[in-house]
Amino acid sequence: MAAVTMRLPAVRAPLDSSAPRGGEKHLVAPGDTITTDTGYMRGHGTFVEDDKLIASVAGVVERVNKLVCVRALKARYNGEIGDIVVGRITEVQQKRWKVETNSRLDSVLLLSSINLPGGELRRKSAEDELAMRDYLQEGDLISAEVQSIFSDGAVSLHTRSLKYGKLAQGVLVQVSPSLVKRQKTHFHDLPCGASVILGNNGFIWIYPTLEQKDDEAGGYTANLEPVPLSDREVISRLRNCIMALVTHKMMLFDTSILYCYEASLPHQIKDILKPEVTEEIVLEARQRLLDSEG
Repeated sequence: MAAVTMRLPAVRAPLDSSAPRGGEKHLVAPGDTITTDTGYMRGHGTFVEDDKLIASVAGVVERVNKLVCVRALKARYNGEIGDIVVGRITEVQQKRWKVETNSRLDSVLLLSSINLPGGELRRKSAEDELAMRDYLQEGDLISAEVQSIFSDGAVSLHTRSLKYGKLAQGVLVQVSPSLVKRQKTHFHDLPCGASVILGNNGFIWIYPTLEQKDDEAGGYTANLEPVPLSDREVISRLRNCIMALVTHKMMLFDTSILYCYEASLPHQIKDILKPEVTEEIVLEARQRLLDSEG
């Protein structure tokens, strides 16, 4: 029989509430008054009543000059042009694929918006349309970039670069999109031996770092070679570290994940998600982030 770990309830000390440089975040709940100043412009997540600007969602108040909006703490992904996303193919249609990207509507990847295997650039023909399932089929995971937004809010994707395409072996972690920090690059080769794709849509892909990039594949061939145990352990540890950061609502980016990974090394992988261990390693990672910013 498998061993079962049982713990008695314990009082947990509150986490240090010190915020990174830039000041405390102004959190509001639905119905809270943000400001009574009539000089502000109403943005997303707000409405005006009796000359008061009131929050309509729970989240963080963001101000850009006179524009005030509330970014929801938990919400579906709202695409922006240039975002990097990880998604799953849900349907193959005529000249397009439907992709699940954690947004309100399925995203669209047009046949004309992909590179053919090998990076070949030419007009897509009827033969290419018949061979769509040879490139991507239902259930495949892909990385892509947001090309445009349709009038109904649906996202149009493209994979016109060899760094995008089908994802082969790794682990998918789904988190709230609001916890993924926007950066110049969302593809990171971490020094621990694994790589991550931090999708702006809250889908995070963790996979073994490739020794050499296979540009000839054009992003449509999946390497199904067995993954060594050491690589699987690194990926599992990274996955648990990301879940620990999510538990304490910390922003996810390459440095925070790496600091949390290094703080977790004294512990076994299966112990990282124990509340007392999670709190310890997240506090250490947070302190290192504060020290590096100071």
